[in-house]
Amino acid sequence: MAEATWRVIRKIGLDQASVRNIADEAGLSVGSMRHYFTTHSELLSYAMKKVSEKVRERIAGIAYSGDLFIDIPLLLDEVLPTNEEKRHEMEVWFAFVVKSLSDPSLGLHRSEVDDDLRHIFIAIMNGLTAIDLVLPDLDISLEIERFYALIDGLAIHAVLRPDVVTTDMMRNVVKRHLLTLCRLQPGL
Repeated sequence: MAEATWRVIRKIGLDQASVRNIADEAGLSVGSMRHYFTTHSELLSYAMKKVSEKVRERIAGIAYSGDLFIDIPLLLDEVLPTNEEKRHEMEVWFAFVVKSLSDPSLGLHRSEVDDDLRHIFIAIMNGLTAIDLVLPDLDISLEIERFYALIDGLAIHAVLRPDVVTTDMMRNVVKRHLLTLCRLQPGL
């Protein structure tokens, strides 16, 4: 059901993602959809949660090496739209984010995901600080927000202009940013 919702959103937009259109896409009757979701917001909330669950599952499946300069880009590769599937997820996610501004039931989940993502950047900065790689005069709180904003910006631009903001470019920007935070210059 979530995948059908995502396809409808990508094809004709969130405003046209009616229960009827989603039911048609899923090959179900509107009545069966109403059995599981009593409101349109419940259906959208379910589909929104499924997007974030896919990202969490990918992150949980990463085989980390123990080298932060390898692992951080690997982790962020799962958050950024680095392939067609992730780009589609990101397009749908951004549609949900916009809708969440006017739909409180979606706003709560958006806030939870935002907090989860922020914790990724807190963990990154804590990891770099714990092994004394961070430049000594950095304001860690500010750098957490700067890193998060960088990734958000890359994601938005990659969705809007995939011909310009390519996977290679995103990966190079992440590596370059990581180097700006660190006193050591590993071979990234």
